[in-house]
Amino acid sequence: MKKQLIALITLLLPLTAVAAGGASVPHSMEPDLQDQASLQNGMKLYVNYCMGCHSLEYQRFSRAAEDLDVPQDIIEDNVIFSPDAAFNDQMKTSMSEEDGETWFGAPPPDLTLSARLHGTDWLYSYLLGFYQDSSRPTGVNNAVFELVAMPNVLEPLQGVQEKVCPEAGASDDVSDSEADCDTLEVTHQGELSPEEFEGAVYDLTNFLAYVGEPSKLKAQALAPKVLIFLFIFAVIAYFLKREYWRDIH
Repeated sequence: MKKQLIALITLLLPLTAVAAGGASVPHSMEPDLQDQASLQNGMKLYVNYCMGCHSLEYQRFSRAAEDLDVPQDIIEDNVIFSPDAAFNDQMKTSMSEEDGETWFGAPPPDLTLSARLHGTDWLYSYLLGFYQDSSRPTGVNNAVFELVAMPNVLEPLQGVQEKVCPEAGASDDVSDSEADCDTLEVTHQGELSPEEFEGAVYDLTNFLAYVGEPSKLKAQALAPKVLIFLFIFAVIAYFLKREYWRDIH
């Protein structure tokens, strides 16, 4: 019983940490590995905004190109930026661990298994949870991961997000000192509208969900064929059984 309680607490801790971040998080999202347009856009966003620091060491450019139906020449011209990287190489960052530790205090982690480690809801909420905080060295904090060392690399797309206090209505009894000031609001819009930015973050999270288990994409595509085969086999087996037992009974 004690082990079961410990396991339950371990599972609930990430959810508690997310819920403590503020009223605007956590968000939830359901990955769709069959949405190729989403996965392709997610890969583009990852390469342009994340891969400068975070590698995907267990994923290859060629595997992503094959699974997401992206031609090799497009990958080589628009996804592979390092002159030392080739089409069949792993998706590694050019940043060294020493530089990462110097600039951020610790080397930025590899994100291949991030969706499996934290869950897609956590990742989605984390990417939406950056807000301006002048007390932090990077100028931002995060509602899901407090005191985060990572800068908000998606700020050009999202704009400036801040914690604000909702306006109290005439019938509200709550004083200003007791008001909830943890609501996140975009005060200066970036290149995308809030709805468009949420869609972009969905695509990025969706891509990380694919990277965490790329074989799942093929498994989902193969599943209907397997079910059809089993159905046909069951029909054949049934008639074979009837033919075999006909004279015995």
